[in-house]
Amino acid sequence: MATLRNNTPIGFFDSGVGGLTVLKEVKRLMPNENFIYFGDTLHVPYGDKTKEQLLEYSKGILKFFEEKKCKAVVMACNTTSSTIYEDIKDKYYFKIYPIVQTVAEVLAKTSLQRLGIFATPATINSGAYEKEIQKYNSEMRIYGQHCSEWVRIVENNTSESAESIDIIKNDLNIMLRNNPQKIVLGCTHYPFLLPILTKFATKELFIDPAKYFAQAINTDLTLAGLTNDNSSEHTEEFYVSAEPDKFKNSAKMFYEIKQTVNLLNF
Repeated sequence: MATLRNNTPIGFFDSGVGGLTVLKEVKRLMPNENFIYFGDTLHVPYGDKTKEQLLEYSKGILKFFEEKKCKAVVMACNTTSSTIYEDIKDKYYFKIYPIVQTVAEVLAKTSLQRLGIFATPATINSGAYEKEIQKYNSEMRIYGQHCSEWVRIVENNTSESAESIDIIKNDLNIMLRNNPQKIVLGCTHYPFLLPILTKFATKELFIDPAKYFAQAINTDLTLAGLTNDNSSEHTEEFYVSAEPDKFKNSAKMFYEIKQTVNLLNF
């Protein structure tokens, strides 16, 4: 078993560029850390994959993070958090931080009574947000809605097309019929679409879970004494399973990657 050290990296993984929304927030709070990001672009989107497929993908990804001696791994993907976290959480020497379970606990403790959740089909079908929120707050009403095309829109960088705008507007209108007080962007790709969403609703309506998630990770690693205090060692590495140039170009919407994006297959 590897020894956890302060200066070893924090790993992040998602099906594509979406997890960069989480990395950006964690980096803002923890600028001295070393980061390794893996986007499984060969298998994007995760939202239409089976649990068995996601478990198989995660084996290679988490083994890679073991080889990189990561001190923690951030599951920056609502779909994997919803479907496979419970199966893998105790199988590795590092702690795995799941976005859904972490954020649901925070949301449950708010005064909200009517909460909308936009997410992938896999996340909505799992009922994970509802189950996790119910643990802490049985009174909150949850309105889950899957947005099956949104990940592809982000990955293909087509959010400004007329067709994409119509899809996004239609999905939003369906949710608004429930009169939610807030809507959680329950897939890390979805904050990329805020410029479109806020053409049809106020920005204050939407919750980007990355902010809550990053704060929880920062707090937990600080309490565990695992934060890196050496500001001179900060590094970032980026890996994908397909089309590194496309990944780097799509990432520009939210995160500037200066390094080479490495192609990695398991």
